[in-house]
Amino acid sequence: MRLSASIVLISLLDWCCCYRILVVFPLPGGRSHSILGEGVVRHLLAAGHDVTYITGVPSKLSESDPKLRQIDVSANMRIFKPEDLCDIDKILSQGKEIVYDQSTARQQLMVTNYTATHEDVQQLMLDPKEEFDLVVIEWLFNEFLVGLSTVFNCPFIWLSSLEPHGLVLSLIDEWTDPSYVPDVHSRAIPPFTFAQRIRELWSIVRHKYIRWQFISEEQVLFEQAYGPAVAMRGRQLPLLEDVKYNASLILGNSHVAIGQSTKLPPSYVPIAGYHIHQDKPLPENLQKVMDDAKDGVIYFSMGSMLQAKRMPETLKQGLLAMFGGLRQTVIWKLEETPENVPNNVHIESFAPQQSILAHPNCILFITHGGLLSTTEAIHFGVPILGVPAFADQFQNVNRAVQKGFASQVPLSYDLPRVLKVAIEEMIGNPKYRQKVKELSFIYHDRRAPGSELVHWVEHVVRTRGAPHLRSPALLVPLYQKMYLDLLALVFVLVLLSIFVIRRLMSKKIDVNKKNI
Repeated sequence: MRLSASIVLISLLDWCCCYRILVVFPLPGGRSHSILGEGVVRHLLAAGHDVTYITGVPSKLSESDPKLRQIDVSANMRIFKPEDLCDIDKILSQGKEIVYDQSTARQQLMVTNYTATHEDVQQLMLDPKEEFDLVVIEWLFNEFLVGLSTVFNCPFIWLSSLEPHGLVLSLIDEWTDPSYVPDVHSRAIPPFTFAQRIRELWSIVRHKYIRWQFISEEQVLFEQAYGPAVAMRGRQLPLLEDVKYNASLILGNSHVAIGQSTKLPPSYVPIAGYHIHQDKPLPENLQKVMDDAKDGVIYFSMGSMLQAKRMPETLKQGLLAMFGGLRQTVIWKLEETPENVPNNVHIESFAPQQSILAHPNCILFITHGGLLSTTEAIHFGVPILGVPAFADQFQNVNRAVQKGFASQVPLSYDLPRVLKVAIEEMIGNPKYRQKVKELSFIYHDRRAPGSELVHWVEHVVRTRGAPHLRSPALLVPLYQKMYLDLLALVFVLVLLSIFVIRRLMSKKIDVNKKNI
């Protein structure tokens, strides 16, 4: 009896074990990425784990939780400045937007390399007393930071901030089918036309070519960043090209109610919404504004990377005049207060977006279409009016329009006029609100995403890397997946058959000639 009780006690202690976890979200500036990173940290701390957080945007969580240690790499800002890439004025006047090309690929490589070679990160790696049970890494269009798991000889998990796409799924299984799954920066929504299928196929070739250009440089930087720490621990540094496929799983910021139903391996776990943390009431001024809004509240935000203050003044004044003519109350997240603000418009330099969307009087969300904003709109059941500007925002808004809970207008100098038409149509038509409520139910009808995150993190540690989730697709060369070897064999057999038949026919003709 005592033996059985001891076994049960040991099992419980193992189940409730406090793990040491390294979480890495190095991108500076953009709040969306830091919100995702802080969400991971918050859930792991709540589960009782010790967390070391390498971040480009330090969190205030460390002020209240002794189990959190932060390593600040916000100096990455000298390499990556979101405001230079996501300038509304440049998008309007020059038509410039972020695209994935050699320059952005190099920039992301520099951000991750600077993170790994940062003095405090190097000190962490070179300290033989430092050990971790797991590393959680945000995927940033390269896999350079996997070297941290090699240094600490522990499993790692990718966290993808976007919908499932070929670049990340190829790390744990295989590339998505371009005939019906769009590229991460595509604006197309399936079913595709013939031309769209060609473009999606070309995007795969283009991505692979861009990545191929950096293989040699990445490997050199990889050895410089991680080689000394690995050697100090008595091991040999493997090739980056080999290590990057060793992920135990991918935690994806996605859900079928928001995105697309895509074929996914068991090692991809969708956890969209885990970042939502509505535990603070609205400030008194906003609470009163929203409570008193008899005709409802329209919330307008272009996100954290697109700074609305950099809009041309004429466009800002045009929007203010248009909003002033509405019955509804408008809350506009704007970094500075302009002149001539109408009485029904409230400017907020920092708006508690989740709390605003959660208020029952919020009837419409005008948004740039970032995935976090789209997720929060579904979570709280608020229709969206999308004004996409770059990257995946076009795909997010196009998909929301297809699902029926959104409308879209282009970002242009004519925005006040077209926006007013769209606002009136959406507010006057109940179909948008009805559809978003249906999708919100689908979104909520699952296990809580925060609990899912913690469960799979702990599962990977308890199973020593979850090798049972590893897809055999990673071991099969492309030519075998496409049966090119079989096609080659058939081709050879056909040629051989033709040759034999021709030889036999030639001999038969010779025999006939002799008989004649």
